[in-house]
Amino acid sequence: MRIYALILAVVWAVSTQAAEFNAPWKDKNVALVIDPYYANRIDWDQLATEQRVVAIIHKSTIGTTKLDPGYAKRKAEALKRGYLWGSYHWGVAGNPKQQADFYIDTVKPEPSELIALDLEDAQSKTLMNADEAIIFIDRIKERTGRYPVLYTNHASAKLISAKYKDSVFTKTPLWYARFRSKVNDFPTGVWPSYTLWQFSSEILPQLPVPGTKPDMDINVFNGTVDQLKAAWPLTKAP
Repeated sequence: MRIYALILAVVWAVSTQAAEFNAPWKDKNVALVIDPYYANRIDWDQLATEQRVVAIIHKSTIGTTKLDPGYAKRKAEALKRGYLWGSYHWGVAGNPKQQADFYIDTVKPEPSELIALDLEDAQSKTLMNADEAIIFIDRIKERTGRYPVLYTNHASAKLISAKYKDSVFTKTPLWYARFRSKVNDFPTGVWPSYTLWQFSSEILPQLPVPGTKPDMDINVFNGTVDQLKAAWPLTKAP
């Protein structure tokens, strides 16, 4: 009986993960999140017809000096319409502590707002790398009392999972960028799964969202609309 129970548990876990990584956005119960920057068009009235989109994460700052010119206006409109709000910082090489300060001092996030780091390439020489990201994350925790969400692609998530298993990355919910409908090689080690999965963008549009053009980045939350609302601003890794 114990062996039978163990087999059932393994089968259940595998089937659950299979659904989790097999076009989960087709499930009408899961939550969706868009992450625009100023050039992405939004028709707010049309967007409201997709009730699975309950949150918006907007590009805010870059490096130590640049602010997305559409950030403040978009934030005001989104909050007025009842959306959950978040921002992300685009990390560049050098001065990670100063970048964290610039991000927090510029955005001034409320406790209800998601905060995130966009780590485009963990090994980059021109963008923020993994070691600099650790300094950035630690500074965000020092300033805000919470860890940011980490946005990164498959290659970087794989590197971090292999080389940074005991690092602060384990405290950051993963925002996983992978533009395909099915994933069977998710790099576990640091994260057991994704919190958000960016699956559609101008690189590979896979799902139209009313009120947006095909260049809009779209993400699926690893859970339902109600679960996303309860978990926001996503301060804990799964």
